[in-house]
Amino acid sequence: MSSEASLTTHFEAARPQLGAIAYRMLGSIDDAQDAVQEAWLRLSRSGDSDGRGIDNLDAWLTTVVARICLNTLRDRRAHSREELVAHLPDPIVDAEGEFDPEHRAMLADAVGLALFVVLDTLPPAERLAFVLHDAFAVPFDQIAPIVDRTPEATRKLASRARQRIERADPVPDTGIAAQREAVDAFFAAGRTGDFDRLLSVLDPDVVLRGEFSPDAAGFRAEGASSVAKLARSYAAPEREVRAATVNGAAGAVIFVADRATAIMGFVVRDGRVAAIDVLADPERIARIDLSAVTG
Repeated sequence: MSSEASLTTHFEAARPQLGAIAYRMLGSIDDAQDAVQEAWLRLSRSGDSDGRGIDNLDAWLTTVVARICLNTLRDRRAHSREELVAHLPDPIVDAEGEFDPEHRAMLADAVGLALFVVLDTLPPAERLAFVLHDAFAVPFDQIAPIVDRTPEATRKLASRARQRIERADPVPDTGIAAQREAVDAFFAAGRTGDFDRLLSVLDPDVVLRGEFSPDAAGFRAEGASSVAKLARSYAAPEREVRAATVNGAAGAVIFVADRATAIMGFVVRDGRVAAIDVLADPERIARIDLSAVTG
């Protein structure tokens, strides 16, 4: 095998983890793929045809992808009118009970859309420190130069991020079957218009977040009563609810006349729906791979 072929083989082996890092950082599948491809181009242009001039090629690639993601996040903030507005990530949709191996690799151990919503509120350096260290076990002394901090200061960045995430509590119940039971009960009560039943399957402090177009502000409803009223519209007779796994948690894709109109992710805790994230932006939905629920 030529040195160039060996380098390509090494990069392809590293690609799944690099993609997972980039997706966790950016929340966009396209942007994540672009970041990984840019890392390959930089490696190809480095003049090191076999990577032997790089002490640790995996660490080098992780650093390059991380820097690209950090710059992308900073650019987003610079062009955002509201610095801490959180956006839903591109959902990764699988059929109920099935996982595409590429999807599983992209998600790493992230569960649900809600975690990404919290990540999107973090300053870029905090997000990077948390993602690399807590999700991918990258040591702080490797992360520190990326964010121009000392290892100790980088540790504090990750700690602040961790505290924010713990306060938001975005992680659902671990059992997918228990999640599905609550999600199914939510839609069943919505279809029958059983308001009391809806209230019983919703956490009193449930939050529903929605994104409906690139230009519109994100929608937010809080409290069981407010969310229960919305549930009836999502389960209207003309809407077909197809069960799906969304970012590793119980979710659904809503179809009207065989066209996907919404992707819904749920956080279920203690048997009740604690959060619902709804992506209903037609442009973004058109770019999402929904073959698992349309085939």
